[in-house]
Amino acid sequence: MGFLIQKPEGTAGSALPAILVGLFVAFGGVLFGYDTGTIGGILGMKYWREQFSTGYINPKDHLPDVTAAQTSEIVSILSAGTFFGALTAAPVADLIGRRLGLVACNVVFCIGVILQTVATDIPLFVAGRFFAGYGVGMISATIPLYQSETSPKWIRGAVVGAYQLAITIGLLLAAIVDNATKHRNDTGSYRIPIAVQFAWAIILFVGCIFLPETPRFHIKKGRHEAAAKSLSVLRRLDVDHPALLEELSEINANHEYELSLGKASYLDCFRGNLGKRLFTGCALQALQQLTGVNFIFYYGTSFFQNSGIKNPFIISMITSAINVASTFPGLYLVEKWGRRNLLLFGAIGMAVCQFIVAITGTVVGVENMAAQQALIAFVCIYIFFFASSWGPVAWVVTGELFPLKVRAKSLSMTTASNWLLNWAIGYATPYLVNNEPGDANLGAKVFFIWGGCCFICIFFVWAMIYETKGLALEQVDELYAKVDKAWKSPGFVPTVSFQDVQDVNGGRKLSLAEAENEATRKRSVAHSENKGNMTEKHLDV
Repeated sequence: MGFLIQKPEGTAGSALPAILVGLFVAFGGVLFGYDTGTIGGILGMKYWREQFSTGYINPKDHLPDVTAAQTSEIVSILSAGTFFGALTAAPVADLIGRRLGLVACNVVFCIGVILQTVATDIPLFVAGRFFAGYGVGMISATIPLYQSETSPKWIRGAVVGAYQLAITIGLLLAAIVDNATKHRNDTGSYRIPIAVQFAWAIILFVGCIFLPETPRFHIKKGRHEAAAKSLSVLRRLDVDHPALLEELSEINANHEYELSLGKASYLDCFRGNLGKRLFTGCALQALQQLTGVNFIFYYGTSFFQNSGIKNPFIISMITSAINVASTFPGLYLVEKWGRRNLLLFGAIGMAVCQFIVAITGTVVGVENMAAQQALIAFVCIYIFFFASSWGPVAWVVTGELFPLKVRAKSLSMTTASNWLLNWAIGYATPYLVNNEPGDANLGAKVFFIWGGCCFICIFFVWAMIYETKGLALEQVDELYAKVDKAWKSPGFVPTVSFQDVQDVNGGRKLSLAEAENEATRKRSVAHSENKGNMTEKHLDV
């Protein structure tokens, strides 16, 4: 097939509109990545530390500084906001739609940016971080939802994974802007990096005006004509084209089947195999954070600074650039290798790198020049493994896991679990690595924690991650209904047509297996009757 992912033969229409729409929506990840990345550089700026100091004098350089507790609050409050923002995304996306939900995210985010830009002391700065985080949390749940519901199944993994690519680009842009303003001896040192975020928000806001709403949201609201028009735009097919009508009918039939089993509440997200899927999604997102990646991007500048490494801002730019470049192989391999294989590859590679960094920093010491070089080298290799696997694929898998009736609710909870762990890591890390009285002063030993979590990731992927490559979102329901163990999922071939299931269901609460058997029996009877009629006609002749 060559290097590029190619459209399957016989697929009608064009995937280009859906791919372009998905890639544009992924741009929202720049807000996420930039906001996450810029704080690490700001915390290392001399002017900002002196400006926001409340009387604490750093014993290392005897200059005014913020305490570990204040650093912890400033970093972690963003994640607290994102946690609540992610949970809010579900009712907003189900009420006003996926497209307008993105517009609402932008408005909240901009309020936070305004507050941070005008702040000259910690309380207002913290308030701005919270509101910016609230908007980012809504965005982080809504974008994969929108992408999953608009992308063709054969390219869906790469499109949703592009969200992570946008996050890495945001981190790189943050490192570049921070490096450009770090030596300014005025408020521009931190206000310029913060205010740049308005540009990203405006681009996304304007673009959302022209985006189509997702066909699945229109189906959910009973607007079948609008769903057909939306799918027509995304697939570049006439509204009466057989391929478009077939896809739309299957989406609608799946939704009708789900509704025949009862209305969806938050409690339903925890029941049966939906509960299993929710646990898988939440644990996957939590483990993505526990691999330690945001330790590097939140505290990398400060950690390298305290380790005696010269030019920590340059090191952060290098790690951010590697993060961007390494995401591209992941977007290709997620469709070539599949979700399970790529996550296993990444978990093994990350675990090895984290343990090498921890052992090197602990045994040799970060003061040794060779140890510093080894530490930086394996941090960069670790970033390659993360960015090409767990970075994009966690968003891909969670975007594919859930049926339409609970998709927004469940996806908001999996994203919230990501941000909950993000908050916990952001809050705890200063106390783990700093050498102030009462702190753990782990230094490089903190990488033993991240390495241990990466080791857990290996077993989690093997036991819990189902292979969903090449399946329509509606076919994932069949996968979970028929396959009871994740390691049996590779090679699964769907056989259910939800249009047939809808015909035999008739308002009864049949399981998917029962409905499929009934549909098969009906087809068999119909085939036998048709064959008998043809035989009678032949005899009459």
